[in-house]
Amino acid sequence: MNNFLLSGCGTALITPFKNEEVDYKAFEQLVKFQVASGVHFLVPLGTTGETPCLLDKERIKILQIAKEHAQGRPVMVGVGTNSIVMTKNNIETLAPYGPDAFLVVTPYYNKPSQDGLYSYFTAVADFAPKPVVLYNVPGRTGVNISAETTLRLAEHPNIIAVKEASGNYDQISKIIGHAPKDFAVLCGNDDETLSLMATGAAGVISVASNIVPKELVAMTEAMMAGDLAAARPIHHRLFDLFKNCFVESNPIPAKAALYLMGMIENELRLPLVPAQESTMQLMRETLTNLGIAIKR
Repeated sequence: MNNFLLSGCGTALITPFKNEEVDYKAFEQLVKFQVASGVHFLVPLGTTGETPCLLDKERIKILQIAKEHAQGRPVMVGVGTNSIVMTKNNIETLAPYGPDAFLVVTPYYNKPSQDGLYSYFTAVADFAPKPVVLYNVPGRTGVNISAETTLRLAEHPNIIAVKEASGNYDQISKIIGHAPKDFAVLCGNDDETLSLMATGAAGVISVASNIVPKELVAMTEAMMAGDLAAARPIHHRLFDLFKNCFVESNPIPAKAALYLMGMIENELRLPLVPAQESTMQLMRETLTNLGIAIKR
């Protein structure tokens, strides 16, 4: 099953809402924007997509739209929960609609041991009909997959990558240095993309590329080509955006920026609420500094 390697820039797509419903027309336009900008793969239904607040029928429609307009790019969908039963149910629900891989977050709230994590991800990978990508984001889940556990899981033939958002460079560097050649380490924090790709990461699953996909594509392609001189100025130009996308819980600032760009309504689903005025002003200044037109 491990027949492709995820690399470059993948966008963790937001889910637009309008009048408390998913705005499928806006989502389609966002996907087209990403594809026209050259992103290497698409990641709907992740944390950035507010997936825990979506109904099954909404997830299916979002995946169908992403696949329809991906123009052959891999589409990786988030399916992880803190329950093996529900994670398998999500896989069964979405598998008929053609995802190329499943993104599976560490079980949150339960606080499993490393043995529990290994057993859980092994069970998911044994069950999944398409490749599995681990997602380590302890700041949101309350549990970290250790380097040792990730490397054990990397030996599974149906686990092809990890999205690493722990922010622990030592841990991530160890994974990169010891993982099998066909196992990809993907950066989960935009501001660490340059340093981790310089260390050997294959790419990034990006929040900021919702806003500036062409520049993230250019930076990751430069890094894949070993052209640090070309990548470095893009990193520095976008660094404030990388940071400012997380001044409130993701995807609140990113949605504020896309609203200001005229691409979506500034609407989220509870328990998330729209950006504070200070965040809205910060994103307005950030976009202006990048030369991005403010339409609202």
